Amino acid sequence: MAAAPGTSPTIVEYFEGEDFYHCGYCKNETGSRSNGMWAHSMTVQDYQDLIDRGWRRSGKYVYKPVMNQTCCPQYTIRCRPLHFQPSKSHKKVLKKMLKFLSKGEFPKGNITEEPMDSQMDDAAVDDFALKSKLDIQSDHRPFDEDHNKVVESEVKEKEEDLGAKETKELSQSYTKKEKLGSGEPSSSVKVVPTVPNPGKGADLSKPPCRKAKDIRKERKRQKLILKSQTDKLEGVQVQHEPQLLPSEKSKLNQPKSIEDFIFDTLPEDAAHRLEVRVVRSSPPSSQFKASFQESYQVYKRYQMVIHQDPPDKPTVSQFTRFLCSSPLEAENPPNGPDCGYGSFHQQYWLDGKIIAVGVIDILPYCVSSVYLYYDPDYSFLSLGVYSALWEIAFTRQLHEKTSQLSYYYMGFYIHSCPKMRYKGQYKPSDLLCPETYVWVPIEQCLPALENSKYCRFNQDTKAVDEEQIKELDRLRVLYKRTIMPYNIYKKRQKGPSDEAVVQQYADLVGQTCSERMLLFRS
Repeated sequence: MAAAPGTSPTIVEYFEGEDFYHCGYCKNETGSRSNGMWAHSMTVQDYQDLIDRGWRRSGKYVYKPVMNQTCCPQYTIRCRPLHFQPSKSHKKVLKKMLKFLSKGEFPKGNITEEPMDSQMDDAAVDDFALKSKLDIQSDHRPFDEDHNKVVESEVKEKEEDLGAKETKELSQSYTKKEKLGSGEPSSSVKVVPTVPNPGKGADLSKPPCRKAKDIRKERKRQKLILKSQTDKLEGVQVQHEPQLLPSEKSKLNQPKSIEDFIFDTLPEDAAHRLEVRVVRSSPPSSQFKASFQESYQVYKRYQMVIHQDPPDKPTVSQFTRFLCSSPLEAENPPNGPDCGYGSFHQQYWLDGKIIAVGVIDILPYCVSSVYLYYDPDYSFLSLGVYSALWEIAFTRQLHEKTSQLSYYYMGFYIHSCPKMRYKGQYKPSDLLCPETYVWVPIEQCLPALENSKYCRFNQDTKAVDEEQIKELDRLRVLYKRTIMPYNIYKKRQKGPSDEAVVQQYADLVGQTCSERMLLFRS
């Protein structure tokens, strides 16, 4: 995709060398390592190509981990939304939101959220602070807090009077090995045939308990038997009933999609109303400006409660530089999405007030998730997971008009940090090979990652980086306000040669980007 007419070219200022920083994952004081550059402006196509080479932005700072040297390698991960099916835990979050919106129901039991995984990419943050004197906290997408909670909290609940509460849903524990109600005790429990104390243990004088799921299946089977018997009795009447087409039958048999949950029509007397607004953040639209203060207050409270920041740390300027400023040029081609390409805030409005904001970039081939912050009072809604599912559904919507836009990028997958593995649960997903920059299904990568933190995922030993630099002289340079190829710049440059630095930059961005982007030299 070529840049839109009138769009500024990409202009970057590359920072020489690599530096070591404190790692927020393993706590190594000097283990994190990355390369970085400041993007004064950037086209969406150039950024798309960069993230497909392992780069990622934080504000206007763009960085790339040194994968074979950093202590906790960060692999770019993307989900394939067109084939995505929500898991049981995902559906639990979606149903929880629906119940809250339609009936005002709160989750039962302890709704205290586990701490948000607030580990930052310290290489990016420290480099960001070093180069631009900014004090941002984190680049990483924090919707994992909710995911960890949901996956690990599918505990068994009691259900009284199953006959009267047939539609109530019980969640089953993934870790429970013995079958309840089977009459077979767990091997780790010694059964003593005594009368239990009141309120303790199972009453052995009564029939064994059965799973609610098994009871529902049995009821369904009985209904089908009854219906078949009724059909035989009615005879002719049944023959005149409209028959479902095979395609309609297949649709009925398909599992519910995320759209079935997210865009489900609420009743007129719904307890709450949720609206998601997509507003352009750079350059700021009128809607973004009108809601700026309210959005900032949500961010400030989020940072103070979830990340325990002191009140004077999440300032307006920090918020603006970290989550509002973007180097991406706004583009609105006729064949692109209705909202255009660039940087946006997805605002979640509940009953007229902002409760969460997802920061995203819409690029030629993907929606790239940047960050999420929310009102801590609504932690019980698992907004991290819910917003990720919403963004997957949003990507599908954009794909309907812009067919090449079909991926959802979730930032980095860090297998060496167990708390950062949650992103692999959004399936199907791929990891980016750090040497050949091809996408490999995550299932094929996991066995290798169990043995080594750093891995080349491409199994073809002869494969190389197709974008490796072949002609450095064709690299474009911005020197003294003049655009020129590198071979001309070398002749005009005064002072020591900087070819080693330029070569390093070119190797990291690849041949295509080096010929499109402008490398600023002073």
